[in-house]
Amino acid sequence: MLKLASAFKGYSIEASDGEIGTVADFLFDDRNWLTRWLVVDTGKWLTGRKVLLHPAALGKADHERRELPVALTKAQIQGSPELSAHEPVSMQMEHLLYDYYGWQPMSIESAFGANPIASKYSAPPLFVFAPVAETAIRPDACNPHLRSLEAITGYHIIGSDGEIGKAEDMLIDDAGWGVPYLVVDAGNWWSGKHVLMSRHAVREISWADRQIRVEVALHQVKASPPWTVLGDVDPDYEKDLHDHYNWPGHR
Repeated sequence: MLKLASAFKGYSIEASDGEIGTVADFLFDDRNWLTRWLVVDTGKWLTGRKVLLHPAALGKADHERRELPVALTKAQIQGSPELSAHEPVSMQMEHLLYDYYGWQPMSIESAFGANPIASKYSAPPLFVFAPVAETAIRPDACNPHLRSLEAITGYHIIGSDGEIGKAEDMLIDDAGWGVPYLVVDAGNWWSGKHVLMSRHAVREISWADRQIRVEVALHQVKASPPWTVLGDVDPDYEKDLHDHYNWPGHR
């Protein structure tokens, strides 16, 4: 199911032995547009602390109850490497997390989506893979491809012949946690309109300029199949959208 990423904020994260906190943000990889980490606010349980969880450890979302089960215990999560507040996620932190939980990054990505790894609660290691090879990583070296939904909101979406609008949200597929579309508010030139931009259209993301450049012209946007923020994105709509822009096969 495709769902607005912002709608997941506040979802309860349920460990095997109780609630650990709520979804605060998403971190995604701008090379494959997969959600790499959920940022979880642990609230009063671990006051002032946030933790990172890989989506492969999640079970099926319960949208009615606004809950996401995770195949971990509270003790496992409490003992995980601590995320520095207000600091970008470093590559060292990612490796520490993979090592702590016994996850192997490439094996997770190859299986992720088609066959969810975490099918039941278990103690570490959750995934039986070879240990991550040790590499020399500067403690402060950040993953340049790791993007935050919270940070990217408000970025200017620049088309081939002008600004299309601003990034307002993303659509996430909760079956595989991919990010197939950006939700763009085009109200600066097309009153009240929102449009979807496929990940296939994105050419460049600039942190410095707060811009996302896409291979799309303004006349294409105005003639695109209509969509509203509350509208569904079913297979027929996606086919029409991708045919209109000549994007590759949807999702």
